[in-house]
Amino acid sequence: MGLIKVDLYKMYETLQYNFLYKNDINSIHILLNLYDLEDNMANIYPKYISTRVIRKRIKRQLIYKKDREFISNNIALLLHEDVDRLELVVYLEGYKNGYNNIKWVNTLEEKSIKYLSIEKVYERNFLFHYDTLFEEIKRFKEYVEKEIRHQKKQTNFLNDLIVTYCDEVLKKKVYNLNMYMDKQLAIEFDINTVDIREEPLLTAKELNKIYQIIVDTIIKNIIDIYLEANWFGINDRVLNRYS
Repeated sequence: MGLIKVDLYKMYETLQYNFLYKNDINSIHILLNLYDLEDNMANIYPKYISTRVIRKRIKRQLIYKKDREFISNNIALLLHEDVDRLELVVYLEGYKNGYNNIKWVNTLEEKSIKYLSIEKVYERNFLFHYDTLFEEIKRFKEYVEKEIRHQKKQTNFLNDLIVTYCDEVLKKKVYNLNMYMDKQLAIEFDINTVDIREEPLLTAKELNKIYQIIVDTIIKNIIDIYLEANWFGINDRVLNRYS
């Protein structure tokens, strides 16, 4: 049994890597099928939010440039598939973490029966995925999120995953943004001559700032995505006990 678990873990890692770094769509389909088969994880609904936030933040950062909207839109278009892949992988990690945390699942089950009764739980397609109106449920969700944020092993794993991925996949694209966009012509007039030359859309300093904004935005949003997925995993595990 132990060997099987190790082999599955290595398989998950390989499939994740192939999907993230090689854009192998088959790998993510196999991974999703494995999760569903092994853990009965079916309700996986990631939100893809980072690219939209990146576009808005870069547009604000380049407020002094007339073509800031053109630049921010091009960046979002260039990076969205890469960022979406990262968000999906992190969502799956968060979902698995919550789904497999029996202590949290048991606690939520007790609270669910307290407020909804067993019959109501049987009837539900969603538990407290979105609805945390009960103060005790809200406090429990906040407690779970706080626990994760204070787990150095987990937060370090997420930060390392994000930073490594950004460095290996996104960085080159960001620092070569001028290659992906039309060059502008700078025209300088002198008394006797007219100097026409190509000017890069973005300076090295601007590109560096843009990259930092992208990494910071992804880290913040993906941590939130992980926390939401973790909460959904806990809720789904409770519901699966009554399906």
